[in-house]
Amino acid sequence: MTRGMKRVGILLIALCLTAATAFAIGLDRLALWQVVRACVADFKLTGAPFPCLEVDLSGGEARGDVVLRSPLWHDTILAPTRRVVGIEDPYLQSPEAPNYFNAAWGARTFLRGADGRAPEREEVALVVNSAVVRGQDQLHIHVGCLLPSARRALATVAPKIAIGEWARVGAVIPHTMFWGMHIRGTDLSEVEPFRLAAQALADKAKDRGDMMIVVAGVRVESDDGFLILASYAGAPGSWWPVGAYDLLDPRCRPGARAAG
Repeated sequence: MTRGMKRVGILLIALCLTAATAFAIGLDRLALWQVVRACVADFKLTGAPFPCLEVDLSGGEARGDVVLRSPLWHDTILAPTRRVVGIEDPYLQSPEAPNYFNAAWGARTFLRGADGRAPEREEVALVVNSAVVRGQDQLHIHVGCLLPSARRALATVAPKIAIGEWARVGAVIPHTMFWGMHIRGTDLSEVEPFRLAAQALADKAKDRGDMMIVVAGVRVESDDGFLILASYAGAPGSWWPVGAYDLLDPRCRPGARAAG
């Protein structure tokens, strides 16, 4: 590495740390986007993803994503490497949009539970917060382990939900109404939760920014699958807007990536 490259690298590290600090303490709602840009710049310059855990530009920067550890909550999140505001962004409804949920499902291999082991697929959930509760205006998918209460609730409702049909499933989180769909499969490569949820709530949520999406791994009668759950701020019976931290266990944190 030349002296000039080293200087650029030092500047990138300073930028990363500044953006990460702003992200951590909520000074700037675009701080996450600045962290994403810094990770991409470092990856292009050095091949390292710092301060992210992973940078994937295999489909080009406009279709790439990064995986990083949230500085404040120490959870794992996946974010696009292009500017996407959040769940309400029209780009997510277009056929050109990458399958960010499938990429986020792959990022579960970074997770380690409170006991240090990699979680089973039935313990893992992906969550996109509504604009009402999120702290950053760059799309990000929380990748984490379900709280025991949420896992029990999902295991109870999963066998009752028909494959490929939306149904009202009730309060997976107390005082919050959800609608759910059960799908079979071991990954999300053929599933588009952003589009499915928008269609399911089209006559309910006035603004897609009010929506929240949860995708959880389930197993029913030995068949691997997923529950896609959707809710929105102001849904019937909802007492307050909820988010990822009402579903995910803070003891489940990113570690070295496991195989598979």
